[in-house]
Amino acid sequence: MKWIGNRQSDNVEDRRGMSTGGKAIMGGGVLGIVILLLNLFGGENARMITPVLEQMNQGQQTAPAGEPSELTPEQKEMGDFAKTVFAYTEDTWGQIFQDNGSEYVQPKMVLFSEAVETGCGNATSASGPFYCPADQKVYMDLEFMKELKTRFGAQGGDFATAYVIAHEVGHHVQNILGTSNWMRKQQQGLSEADANKYSVCLELQADFYAGVWAKYNQKYLEAGDIEEAISAANAVGDDAIQKRMRGSVVPDSFTHGTSEQRIYWFKRGYQTGDIKQGDTFSALLNR
Repeated sequence: MKWIGNRQSDNVEDRRGMSTGGKAIMGGGVLGIVILLLNLFGGENARMITPVLEQMNQGQQTAPAGEPSELTPEQKEMGDFAKTVFAYTEDTWGQIFQDNGSEYVQPKMVLFSEAVETGCGNATSASGPFYCPADQKVYMDLEFMKELKTRFGAQGGDFATAYVIAHEVGHHVQNILGTSNWMRKQQQGLSEADANKYSVCLELQADFYAGVWAKYNQKYLEAGDIEEAISAANAVGDDAIQKRMRGSVVPDSFTHGTSEQRIYWFKRGYQTGDIKQGDTFSALLNR
C-alpha cells in the first residue's frame, strides 16, 4: 500500500515499549493465540466457550514493571504505517458522513504492547486488535500481524494490517450510528446461539465497512493488496479457527462468521463502495 510521505493521524497514542506497571498479562504460546483469535476484530463481542480458555485465564502472570524500551526501526515504521492508514480512515469516513448529511466523530487509536488500560477494562496482547466503545478507541498490538501469518497461514503484508485497522474503525462507525447499541438490545433474552447470530452480523458488517474503505482508497492500493486482505479474512473465519484449534466446527458458537462470509462481505464492500449495501442483519437473520 502506498503510504510513505502522506499525512499521519494526530489521533494516535503510541504506548509501545512502555512499562506494563505490573498489570496482569496472559501467558504466551498456543493458548494465548487461541484467545487472541477468538477475540479477533471486535473482541468485546467474543464469548469464551471452551474450558481451555478458563485454564488460560487461571494461568495469568504478572509482568514486572520496567523501564520503557526503545522501539526498533521496524517497529517505528510499522507505527508510522498504522498512523497513515488511520488518517486514511479519517478522510474516508469524514467524506462518507458528509455526503450523507452528517459529521464523522473521529475515534482514536492506541498502539500498545503486552498490556493496556482501556475504557472497557484492562486488556492484554492476547485479546488481539479491538475497539472499545466506552472510550471510542481502537487498540492495536501490531506484533499480532506476525502471529496471524506465522501461526495461522495468512499471507501477511502491509494491507493485511490496513484491513484489520479498517475493520476496527468499522466498529466505531457502528457505534456512532447506533448499530452496536441496537444489536445489544436485540440480544437481550436470547439464547447464546441466537445472540451469537447478531454478533456475527455485526462483525461481518465491520468487514463490509473495511471493504468500502478500501474502495475509497484505491489510489493507494498496489498489486496484491486486496489478496492480502482476503487472505487475512480467510484465516480468521470462525470455522477456520475452530478446525485448526480443536479439529471440529460448532456453528452455534460462531461470533464472527465463517471464512467464506468474511471474504464475501469484505468484497461486497469493496465492489460496491456503498454503505447502504451492508445490511448484514437483514441479509442473514431473515432467512
